Amino acid sequence: MKTLTGIIALLALSAAARAAEPVVPVPAAAQAAMLKSDDPQLAANKKVVYDMWRAFLTAHHIDAADKYLAPEYHQHNPNAVTGRAGVKAYFSALHLKPMPIPATIPDLVSIVAEGDLVVVARVDKHKDKEGKPYTTTWFDMFRVKNGKIVEHWDNALKQ
Repeated sequence: MKTLTGIIALLALSAAARAAEPVVPVPAAAQAAMLKSDDPQLAANKKVVYDMWRAFLTAHHIDAADKYLAPEYHQHNPNAVTGRAGVKAYFSALHLKPMPIPATIPDLVSIVAEGDLVVVARVDKHKDKEGKPYTTTWFDMFRVKNGKIVEHWDNALKQ
């Protein structure tokens, strides 16, 4: 009986040890350090994506897209239209009220650049089938050319 109890306890501990850890954003004060790079081009690419995210995606300044997105912007999210004009129309249709541009990106986990690509990882909050909250990670990847974002990928599913 002791062996059976020990096995059950071990299985319970094993299940708990495999439980997913919550995704935690970096402190806002640490975000500026993520934009730095020994390669000035990588730093510039991260900065354009970072600034676009704060002004356009977070603060809903639709016209900011002109500053950050190339006219030929390629969109791979299945719910949005490709091209800068298409993306602006998509976000305009959401009727989101512009607000002050925040100093940081909410729920940012990381921003990484390699070559002409910049990847932003953020906390993605959900509820499970029992209604309990949990977190996972949302990823967006952008291609930057001549100081403008020319392409975007993410893990969105068709709505």
